[in-house]
Amino acid sequence: MSILNVEHLSHGFGDRAIFTDVSFRLLKGEHIGLIGANGEGKSTFMSIITDKLMPDEGKVEWAKNVRVGYLDQHTVLEKGMTIREVLKSAFSFLFEMEEKMNQICDHMGEASGEEMNSMMEELGTIQDLLMAHDFYIIDSKVEEIGRAFGLDEIGLDKDVDELSGGQRTKVLLGKLLLEKPDILLLDEPTNYLDAQHIEWLKRYLQEYENAFILISHDIPFLNSVVNLIYHMENQKLDRYVGDYDKFLEVYEMKKSQLEAAYKRQQQEIAELQDFVARNKARVSTRNMAMSRQKKLDKMEVIELVKEKPKPEFHFLNARAAGKIIFETKDLVIGYDEPLSKPLDFSMERGEKIAVIGANGIGKTTFLKSILGLIPALSGSVELGDYLSIGYFEQEMAPGNTTTCIEEIWKEFPSYTQYEVRSALAKCGLTTKNIESQVRVLSGGEQAKVRLCKLINRETNILLLDEPTNHLDVDAKEELKRALKEYKGAVLLICHEPEFYDGLVSKVWNLGEYSLKI
Repeated sequence: MSILNVEHLSHGFGDRAIFTDVSFRLLKGEHIGLIGANGEGKSTFMSIITDKLMPDEGKVEWAKNVRVGYLDQHTVLEKGMTIREVLKSAFSFLFEMEEKMNQICDHMGEASGEEMNSMMEELGTIQDLLMAHDFYIIDSKVEEIGRAFGLDEIGLDKDVDELSGGQRTKVLLGKLLLEKPDILLLDEPTNYLDAQHIEWLKRYLQEYENAFILISHDIPFLNSVVNLIYHMENQKLDRYVGDYDKFLEVYEMKKSQLEAAYKRQQQEIAELQDFVARNKARVSTRNMAMSRQKKLDKMEVIELVKEKPKPEFHFLNARAAGKIIFETKDLVIGYDEPLSKPLDFSMERGEKIAVIGANGIGKTTFLKSILGLIPALSGSVELGDYLSIGYFEQEMAPGNTTTCIEEIWKEFPSYTQYEVRSALAKCGLTTKNIESQVRVLSGGEQAKVRLCKLINRETNILLLDEPTNHLDVDAKEELKRALKEYKGAVLLICHEPEFYDGLVSKVWNLGEYSLKI
């Protein structure tokens, strides 16, 4: 049975077409991976099927009484709400039912006999629904999901505005699962999640009986939970049965078959055109030339998919730093209260180190403490000599209305427009991207703009806070290659072992020093 039907969908922003005449069908129990390069329109597609965005053309039709749960990569939590309040808001429709039940009870005293029977019947229906949705054990359900995601360790009465990116993702995911929707729509749910909770989510989705659509660039995660792939490329959406590895195998085969057919056809076209050119003027061969011209006119010309620009990252090396990059002595990190036991770490010139650990234990705070952006609660950080530091933050500041060109020009005012455009193009951004405001780009495209700033500045130490979040497969591979080639030191926060394996020589697990676990 079809749960969702999408027919002849077309959409674009300005003169930039995102997809054209796309059709899609979601059936009961399908576990779909929605994949494609950054900026191909995956999140836009999700926004359209959830009515957050109106398509230019086409029809989106859900089956009746289907409850959809959507985890959006850009969802903002309301300041002033506690974790508990956000989780309980999953049951808002039940609280509305209870309110309706109370209103019916208030009006019973003045009801006629017939009205009373109708009210009693409605009360019974509401009561059954409340029981079926665990209304009377909401608090224990909230506590249970809080424990599953480790939110009880943070404190369920903590203001959501004080949470890290990973903690916010856990709260939103917890709320979504408490809602028990019929269909799950998940937009990059593993971004900001630590390994332990990615594993928990993997098991949950493997056992999930209903359908879901999952956007992810995490290939091992995709392979473990999906049974269908929909690939978004060049304004089209193509369906492949199986996991990501199976898709890749079939996709590469189709691509090579198309290229072979294209070459054969181009050779045939050249031969026909040559024959027509040589024979159309001669009376004896004019008919044959006209026959071949007709064949040319009727021919359906094969077009190869236009290759998307692939990123090229080359970090510029500054002069060599001193032997010691930094040293921490009894460093205690945190804001109002300590997040860690005293930390004694040192990093030497050219070392490449991954920083890992659960969300909220202070990995980003640790990086910012080294940079001096956050003062230490106690202890000290001593930086080495001749440092040229490059810092990659998790996210761009919200509300940024500058274009990509303006964003790079702010950093490099001496660049010509050609140099700015060339620098952005090398990071895998198209002409349309380059001229757009940064805030309208996808998460992956925004990350490429931030990387563009970093690779065009001479550095000898890179501090990278989850640089792979949102990046597509090609960009991740190229970033890993570039970091391997880089002569300077690298301190990298990352939740993806397959990214930092083979890149770093040391792993620092901050979880071992955390006061939060």
